[in-house]
Amino acid sequence: MKADASTLEAFVLDAGDTGHRLCLYHAPPRPGTERAVLLHVPAFAEEMNKTRRMVAMTSRALAADGVAVLTTDLYGCGDSAGDFGDARWDHWLDDLHRAHAWLRRRSTAPLWLWSCRAGALLAEAFAQRLDERVNHLLWQPVLQGKAVVQQLLRLKAAASWARGDGKAQLQQARNDLAAGRSIEVAGYRLSSELAAALEGACFCPPPDGRGDPGRIAWLETGARQAPAELSPAAATAMAPWRRAGWSVQAQAVVGPSFWQTVEVEEAPELIAATVNALRSSCSEAPAVLRKEAATP
Repeated sequence: MKADASTLEAFVLDAGDTGHRLCLYHAPPRPGTERAVLLHVPAFAEEMNKTRRMVAMTSRALAADGVAVLTTDLYGCGDSAGDFGDARWDHWLDDLHRAHAWLRRRSTAPLWLWSCRAGALLAEAFAQRLDERVNHLLWQPVLQGKAVVQQLLRLKAAASWARGDGKAQLQQARNDLAAGRSIEVAGYRLSSELAAALEGACFCPPPDGRGDPGRIAWLETGARQAPAELSPAAATAMAPWRRAGWSVQAQAVVGPSFWQTVEVEEAPELIAATVNALRSSCSEAPAVLRKEAATP
């Protein structure tokens, strides 16, 4: 099925005192025919910018295949209101609640949270607040927020290692965050509050068996030439989800690490695998909407 440009709807959501949030909704050409709805949870900071093209291309492909997709720029990101340095974890969770409420006014189709990289951490935190079954579509997920913060701190101190004071600069950055001060990393101002929330986040099953287990489609890109293989960490990370009753399907495809390449790159096999994963999952027993979560 060929994508129809008329299926794209751009709009803004009002977030009160914190301003607007830009949203894009890709729907199947025939309204009301969607087999599922996806709410995209973006990657973090510069990785979000690097993945925009892939997200847009995949959204169009999914809509052409009967799956509706809603993407939104969170507070302080992209074309939404606010500055990244003022963003907080709760701001972003509230943004997802607003986007979810908009989706549910439009459709009752099974819900998928589509996250890329560290977006998986925010997606799972949001999923645990919803009173409906949630399915996850994961692109190269980051499983521990601590790893993200450590990477940012290393990036902050990178230029200092050549001068011999990298260790001191790394410790100073940690001290600043611990004291409630923001730090600058690669053009982004990271608040101590956001860093703390991120550091405590993980992509792990809901505690105490809470929630209604859904489906997980776990996709990674591997070597630039076949065969591509899943990362060793993936098998370990998927085990507790399966023990908790989730249906987990994982696949590695050939493609670049487009979220971190210098030039914006594409991974066509990942787009195809994403469409196929949703097509396969939606052909089985659908998730049941129990009730809409309250809008903050």
